[in-house]
Amino acid sequence: MFSVALVRCCGTSAALCSVSLVTDLHLGIDVGGTKILGVILDPSDPREPIAVRRSATPDTVDHVVDSLRDVIEFLRADAGRRGHTVSTIGIGVPGVVDRGGVLRGAPNLLCAVDQPLKDRVEQAVGSPVLVENDANCALWAEAELGVGQGALDIVMVALGTGIGGAVMVDGRLRVGAHGFAGEPGHMVVCRDGVLCPCGRRGCWERYASGAGLAWLAQQAVGRAGETSGASRMVELAGGDPSAIRGEHVTAAADEGDGTALAVFEQFAEWVAVGIGSLINILDPDLVIIGGGLVDQSHHYLDRVRELLPAEVLGAGAHRPTPIAAASMGPMAGAIGAALLASTQRRFR
Repeated sequence: MFSVALVRCCGTSAALCSVSLVTDLHLGIDVGGTKILGVILDPSDPREPIAVRRSATPDTVDHVVDSLRDVIEFLRADAGRRGHTVSTIGIGVPGVVDRGGVLRGAPNLLCAVDQPLKDRVEQAVGSPVLVENDANCALWAEAELGVGQGALDIVMVALGTGIGGAVMVDGRLRVGAHGFAGEPGHMVVCRDGVLCPCGRRGCWERYASGAGLAWLAQQAVGRAGETSGASRMVELAGGDPSAIRGEHVTAAADEGDGTALAVFEQFAEWVAVGIGSLINILDPDLVIIGGGLVDQSHHYLDRVRELLPAEVLGAGAHRPTPIAAASMGPMAGAIGAALLASTQRRFR
């Protein structure tokens, strides 16, 4: 969108008046458990933000709102210095957002749960704001600019500390009757399985997330009766098997540690179980793997592809559903939030 502004008249002749085009820019923010990332998009190349602002995520909702206001004001001022204006603002948050912009569940942003973030931020900045789930934002970025271009039915699975997700059907995000759709991490894949922080047992994210990867590794080490010197994972965890984290599994697998590679094999099995169920329900054109574990996909993604046919009903009757790693990188959420705020065809 462009508007024309008269910036200065030189002399008395109208022919000497200079006119400039003022571009309406789109601002997006991704709120994480530890950082807030804001960007301004250049309409001519939205993959490369023209301005970026980062800050730490505070631990109280009042300070979160203050930080969001500060990021928005900084980016607005930056746009103004470039001769532009900010026309829309989108914010992606790590949790379930209802249709009124209230954050109803957010394990990594507990201070803001049940808070009307949309209303509070709008009051703080004096402008309309879109507040949406961060995975929905990331999926929109991939659909518009990344690996999802050209696909109309997409499932995104965000493998991080937990598992987030988003669903696009016929080119529109599906947020559900209450705004809670697209949360596959808490579908039960093992009825009597591991206790989940949500209070139930056997949720998918207890096996196929970063925390699940660590748990699988701890179980593998325990079954093998390994000591601190028997597995590189244990060494990297300082000799304490109970301290093994996902990053230790990855580092050990990168070094060729047999136990770590076997853990990734088991991890791939659990990822395939969940994705197979999603394909059975939604029959998408494409499944996108995002989240923090996408950088480790070389250890499990090919194996997931191999295992999927056994998990998908009627797999032999149609072409295999492609499984792709997300391509937009760590700014996907912020870029997607900006893009979502700028469009009216995003939901339902």
